[in-house]
Amino acid sequence: MPVTSKIDRPESAPEGPALPINELFASLQGEGKLAGVPSVFVRTSGCNLRCWFCDSYHTSWEPTHAWMGLAEIVDDVRGYDADHVVLTGGEPLVHDASEALLRRLDDLGYHTTVETNGTIVPDADTPIDLASVSPKLASSTPVPEKDPLGAGEWAERHDARRVDLAALAALVDRYDRQLKFVVTGPEDMPEIESLVADLREVASAPVPNEDVLLMPEGQTREELARTRNVAADLAIERGYRYTPRLHVDLWNDAPET
Repeated sequence: MPVTSKIDRPESAPEGPALPINELFASLQGEGKLAGVPSVFVRTSGCNLRCWFCDSYHTSWEPTHAWMGLAEIVDDVRGYDADHVVLTGGEPLVHDASEALLRRLDDLGYHTTVETNGTIVPDADTPIDLASVSPKLASSTPVPEKDPLGAGEWAERHDARRVDLAALAALVDRYDRQLKFVVTGPEDMPEIESLVADLREVASAPVPNEDVLLMPEGQTREELARTRNVAADLAIERGYRYTPRLHVDLWNDAPET
């Protein structure tokens, strides 16, 4: 996995605010309400969870990154012809400097999407135009037979941390949002519907069905071929939205897409 293309960058943090960057590139947003929109992706390394099917393995299971100061990140973003910036990971909100980066991007007039697992709430003054919240279901837990490293050491920690209802409610109340659920099969639906119902009970803002997106699990075209229609049919049946994974359809599992 390249670290932000082939650019040589320091492995140790520079002075001042900085982030561990795995990739920084321009592409089309592949998922969610803004699918198809040209965007700059800033992918941080590091995550507080370990989904067995993580499509950014080198930000979680085997974190790979180079350090970039915030000014350098902003300069690179401004070098691309796109008005949308997607801050993703890993889990970008584990890094305090992500909030500072979002403020700088907001000051420059960028539309920002933050892709988060919904377990961390940023400071209240952190500007986010779209919180793309992906709560992790029980089917994401890296039980020993699905652990990419084969040890199963993360299963208990992941399962204990993967849903924080108070954090989800805070994100829903504060930001324009989408709730993006990775669907492995019909057996995921009872948990999705239960979590949405619980969130509607505790959140002050409404959570309409149009904000609930079902996304097929799959890191390659072949894997998506097995789950795409299942997720689409479930979205039709339950009145939720279906979201594609355009980057997989277009470029398979290539990095920086």
